[in-house]
Order: sequence, then C-alpha cells, then structure tokens
Amino acid sequence: MEEEKKDKKNVDVQQTGGLRERLGRVKPTRWARFAIVAAIFIGWVAWLGSWWVILFLPLLADIYLTQFIPWTWWKHTKNAAVRAVMGWVDAIVYALVLVYFVFLFFGQNYQIPSSSLEKSLLVGDYLWVNKMVYGPRVPNTPLHFPLAQNTLPVLNCKSYIDYPQWEYHRLKGVRSVERFDIVVFNFPAGDTVALKVQNPDYYTLCQFEPGGAAAVRSNKAKYGDVIYRPVDRRENYVKRCIGLPGEMLQIKDNIVYINGKAIAEPENVQYNYLIQTDGREIDQATWESLGVSIDDRNRIAITDPGEKYGVMSLGLTVADDGSVPPIYQVPLTAKMLEQVNALGWIKHAMRVPVSEVMNVYPVTHDYGWTRADYGKIWIPKKGATLKLTLDNLPIYERVIRNYEGNDLAVRDGIIYINGTATDCYTFNMDYYWMMGDNRDNSADSRYWGFVPEDHVVGTPMFVIVSFDKDKGFPGIRWDRIFKDANPDK
Repeated sequence: MEEEKKDKKNVDVQQTGGLRERLGRVKPTRWARFAIVAAIFIGWVAWLGSWWVILFLPLLADIYLTQFIPWTWWKHTKNAAVRAVMGWVDAIVYALVLVYFVFLFFGQNYQIPSSSLEKSLLVGDYLWVNKMVYGPRVPNTPLHFPLAQNTLPVLNCKSYIDYPQWEYHRLKGVRSVERFDIVVFNFPAGDTVALKVQNPDYYTLCQFEPGGAAAVRSNKAKYGDVIYRPVDRRENYVKRCIGLPGEMLQIKDNIVYINGKAIAEPENVQYNYLIQTDGREIDQATWESLGVSIDDRNRIAITDPGEKYGVMSLGLTVADDGSVPPIYQVPLTAKMLEQVNALGWIKHAMRVPVSEVMNVYPVTHDYGWTRADYGKIWIPKKGATLKLTLDNLPIYERVIRNYEGNDLAVRDGIIYINGTATDCYTFNMDYYWMMGDNRDNSADSRYWGFVPEDHVVGTPMFVIVSFDKDKGFPGIRWDRIFKDANPDK
C-alpha cells in the first residue's frame, strides 16, 4: 500500500510544474526512448515528403517527456473496473495504430479468392504483399479501419470516413512495375458500385441493362444503392502485369504480342480444354493427380440432338447408338495436358474455341475483339500525347474521364475535354495491362481495361498459409507455406 502511494506521489510530481521542471525530472532511459522514436518519426516524415506532419513531434515529446496531457491517468484511479477497461482500450489502440502504419506503408496480408492466377497462386492462399517495392501510397482516405477494405463485417457499414480525402501521392520505392510481376491493385472499374450486384461491374450493368444507368440507379430492389468508392477503398485484385506504359499490345490466337513481338507465356499459364473419355467417368483420384479442383471439374451434359452435331463438328465422338461419351471442360497447363494425353482412355483433348465476340473492353463499343483475339491497343504513358479520334475514343474515355478527372463530351462529332474542343490528350499517369494466368477464366484487362498507377498496391512476396477447401477442415497445404508468391520473376 505504501509503495502504491509512493508511486502515485511520483506521478503527481511528474505531472506538475513548468516545462523546465518537467524536463529536469525525466530519466535518461526515457530520453533514450524518445530519441529513438523521434528519429524514426522524422525519417518517416522525410520519406512521406509532407513536412507539415512534423508538427506532431511535440505530441510525441509530451507523451515521452513532459506529460502536460495526462495520458496515463487511468492507471492511478481507485476504480479497478476503470483500470481494467482502460488497460484493454490502451492495448487495442496501440495495436490498431501499429497495424495501421504497417499495413499502410510496409505490407499487408491478402487472400486469393478466385482461380484467375492458378496454378501460380491458388484459391485459399494468404499472401504477404510488399508495398515498399513500388513505393507505398499515401492513403486517399486516411481515416479508415485498418482491418477492413471498404465494409465493416457484422455492422455492414463503410469502414472509412469520406473526408478528408488526399490526392494521389506515392512514396519512393525500390523500382517500378515490371513485366510478369504479379501485382495487387484496386479494381479500376470499382469506382462506382451497385451494392447488391457487384459482379459484373457497374459499367457493364449499365451497358446491358435496358434503360442504362438510370435503370440501374432506380431499381434499388435489384441493384441496391449505387455508391462511389475512393481509389484505395476499391476491391483488391491480383493479376500478372503483361503490358507496360507506352507499349502497343495485341493478342492473336491467345498469344500476346508487345510492340509486334510475341512474349513468353508464364510457366503455369492455363487454357480451357474439352476432354472426352472412351466412355468412363474421370474418378476422384485422377482429378487429384492432375491437380484439377472440384470447382473446375465441369461435366458437359449433351441431351439435345442439335448439340450432338456441335460435338461432331468439333471433332469429338458420338457413339453409333447416339450416346455421347463423357466430355469435360477444364483449365489445364501444358504439363497437365501432357498428363491427360498420357492417359490411354482419353480420346480427345482440345482447346475450347473462342469464336463469338465477347463482352470485352471497351463495353461501349464493338471492335470485333474476343478474349483470344484482341487489339491492337496502346497503353497510356505519363506525359505521352495521343491523337484522339471518334474511333479510338471509347478505349480511352474512361481513362480521361474517370481516372484523370476530366469532363469529356462529344458534340456534333467534335471531342470536348473540360469544355475545349480538342483532337489530342496528354496523360497524367502511367497505365498497365494486367492478365490472369488462367487465361480463359480471368476477369482482367481484356474486360475492364487499364490499371492506373494510382491503383497499384504492391506485389506478393510469399504465401503465409494456404487452405484447400476441397480437403475439408483444416485442409492446410503445408508445402505452400512461405512459398515464393512471384516465382516467374
């Protein structure tokens, strides 16, 4: 009891007197702690490039040295309940602040939700994403809950406060995005979101919904509220960078050409194949040996007589009695295809043809492109000027209007940007072309266009842990823990 009174008295003394008296009572160890924290803080401010933040240094000095503000008042209250509650509050606040800065400026964990990068990254992989490689972004929405992207679970409300919003600024990194990097980025077409139908994106909904944007916005029962999300609060996507700023990209028969030259495909690139057996079903053990997940084992049912003619036109088999031996559509890598062809009872394995015009980017104009035969398309580069025409404007109008914040209109065949008639535009940011390794099952740049530099988050470093939902609980893939998440680099 006497010891507690002594400690209380020492605290009371520490929190009284003028500045000189308070500083004179500070122990050398506390001076050392402050010096370390202050050096880290000043270094961070220099990296941030916003020197006005140095105004918070006196606050650190008060926490460690002068204590004009009674930061630890709760430690000396007689109310045990208050001490217990405030102890938890203190620990949680410190933890959240630490997590906020680590996630914001150094790295963050992300989950792979879809198969667009299989077999490079698998559904169920939890990745550590390095934000320092390309340089971390200063947040557009600095006031946000650090453990939620845009929506708080359970409460189902926004996890961020709209104001203040800061302009795009990226701190100095190690290097810029390179070809074949796996990149985490905010979904570019996610600026406007219909909350009840987020896939396909809002712009695709508006294009194919009779009545367009007005119909989507007015039908809240079907689409929900339509909201705007700042760049850093848009959903996170992960794809592989294929095209760089200033390059000309074209896809011919699934092969990507950059500036007229074919580029190598990633080792684990996959395409959809039609597999037909001699009549037997493919069993569980065979699927597992091939590495085909349950979700990708798509058995095609042929019941209509007209469909049988389609089967025969593809070179597949229809038996003499009119029955059709089992046909499956599955994504395969080149190595997996070799394994399939080595099975003596597989009669056909062929690439799924892509003949129809898909709903590819830009959805507002039909250039006759498909996911397998796409472009040519020029990727915008910062400082480069593009000659605009009514023919190429649909490709770049989202960039000019949505990503770079200009007013764009066409009247009487003349293009107006910010009210001025023009036939050219100079870009303010670099842009990238992202694609998935699972080429026929990836919603990527072929469907929603360019990725602006201000949307780039970072690059995965390694797999923290991986769960295989096909294996049941816990289904841990032990061989993937700490595996390199960017193996082709």
